[in-house]
Amino acid sequence: MTLLTFRLAWKLAFALSFLLITVGSLLPTQRLPDLAFDIWDKAQHAAGFGWLMLCGLMAHRWQDGGWRLAAALGLWGGIIEVLQAWSGWRHGDLADLVADLAGIAVVLATWTGAQARKTASPRRP
Repeated sequence: MTLLTFRLAWKLAFALSFLLITVGSLLPTQRLPDLAFDIWDKAQHAAGFGWLMLCGLMAHRWQDGGWRLAAALGLWGGIIEVLQAWSGWRHGDLADLVADLAGIAVVLATWTGAQARKTASPRRP
């Protein structure tokens, strides 16, 4: 797999995941499969936004280490919560946003640590 194909696969994963998370977050809960609510809600938020962060980091070479992506995803999580509050069939929840941010932060911290370790260790021939 070439680097271009690799990045394209991650871009597609990001786009599809972004779409599914957004639509799933805004649909009335009656229209979602019951399975989606068997997992603890906050873990779903953290995992979903962590996955988006990972996909975005893998899809693009970020000059800022991914901080702009993290900020954009955090903002999007906030927008989703506001839209849920306005929808009439969902409830916006600050704790959900905190869980989104936690998922983003864990992936960003892991990524940043891995990148620092990669640049600090000498390359082997």
